[in-house]
Amino acid sequence: MTGNQIKGKGFRGALRYNLEKVSNKVAEVLDHSFAHVSEGSIMKEVQLVRMQRPNLQKYFYHTSINFPPTEDIPNDLMTRIGHDYLQANGFTQHQFIMFRHRDADHPHLHILVNRIGYDGSVLSDSNDYARSEKILRELEQNYQLTQVASSRQAHERAPTKGELEMMRRTRTPSAKLKLQVMIKSVLTERSGMTTDQFIHALESRGMRILFNQAETGYVSGISYQLGNFVITGSKLGKDFKWKAITNRINYEQARDHSAICAANARTNQRTVSKESGSSLRGDRSVDEAGKHDSNQLRHAVDSQFLPVPGNRTQTAQSDSPATQNRPDPAKGRYQEPENKFALAKIFDGYPDRNLRDADYESYLATNSLGRPRKKKKKRGRRI
Repeated sequence: MTGNQIKGKGFRGALRYNLEKVSNKVAEVLDHSFAHVSEGSIMKEVQLVRMQRPNLQKYFYHTSINFPPTEDIPNDLMTRIGHDYLQANGFTQHQFIMFRHRDADHPHLHILVNRIGYDGSVLSDSNDYARSEKILRELEQNYQLTQVASSRQAHERAPTKGELEMMRRTRTPSAKLKLQVMIKSVLTERSGMTTDQFIHALESRGMRILFNQAETGYVSGISYQLGNFVITGSKLGKDFKWKAITNRINYEQARDHSAICAANARTNQRTVSKESGSSLRGDRSVDEAGKHDSNQLRHAVDSQFLPVPGNRTQTAQSDSPATQNRPDPAKGRYQEPENKFALAKIFDGYPDRNLRDADYESYLATNSLGRPRKKKKKRGRRI
């Protein structure tokens, strides 16, 4: 199971969205704590409880629990899971309503909760994401459902919701995904390489590496840098930690001490040079060097992704990187190759991240009445 959480002040908007699904016969109400299931009646009851905490803005809590498409979840089991989830999170004396949606290829449950209890107490949202993940793992075991790896145990961290939206919009892999693909390609193309070979293989692809090395020479961690993006190995996934890397390369602490120090020095020198505004390439300006790095990085990463076949028939000349990436005279800027990345293949690799209600996500861009938000005009100040 995967869970998405939203906290805010838009109870009416989420309620209306789910009730519209019910009226369209693609959702049903599983359980609730209200007298009547109607927008007006529910909102009156919610407002009565909210009067005890009028200054609390984010009183609304919404979560969607998504099950794999292979799971056969009857309504009574989904209801029990919903109640166990609420109780484990501490929502024992709170208004709630549960909806089951049937408009996707996987079963999923929406739960709307008032964070303000009947006695006026407010449930703390501290560490709620970690708590929710722990609860879902326990529910999977209790009900013998498909086990999902914890985010801390994942060998490869999946893209976040923001990353997936960015990649779908720009058709370009995120920096985190680029690093994961590039590091994996280095580790798989040659087994048993030395630490020095591993470092230079990454640097040849446009990366920089920074080791967390003690004075004794002991290395406790590793960070990767791609352009201005820096991330630790643990945040990329379990397979990208230094401990996991040492199991796949030929590493000896005493022998590789100088190679690691040299890599740290190159990374630090590059960082200092960028901050001081000096160029690492002779008399070229910093802007020109940055553009060169960007294009070099682009070519290094492009080769790791499969092109989408069948876009158009290309000649041998148009297939060359120099022809594909040449500036467009009409537009006067970098022109993307027509062969886009096969990002569908990447998205398919993270099925748990695709278990989301896309309609509701687009609905979140509207206000509580379902109308697009209008930007307030800035008024000039009279003197």
